[in-house]
Amino acid sequence: MSEISQEYCIPSSHPSLAGHFPKSPIVPGVVLLDYTSTLICHWKNRIRIKSLSQAKFHHPLYPEQLFTIHLTQSTEKSIKFECLKAEEKLLSGTFIIETTA
Repeated sequence: MSEISQEYCIPSSHPSLAGHFPKSPIVPGVVLLDYTSTLICHWKNRIRIKSLSQAKFHHPLYPEQLFTIHLTQSTEKSIKFECLKAEEKLLSGTFIIETTA
């Protein structure tokens, strides 16, 4: 089983925030999923994400807050992920992957 963690911060200037609760923006879940899938592809460059089999949003993330993406390759065909702000779980789930030629 292999693991990796990476810290990020979504800037308040991120284009997705303008229309997502403009007076009190929160980072859209799709942005967290995009950061997560990008990290997977950089970490495991010989795989392709086939699907998102599970995702659960636990708490919101606000712009300019540090958060960590933690990935664990639990099986040959799946990678589990968690997005954490300090010890608070923001998002968790599993991507199904396949090896590319």
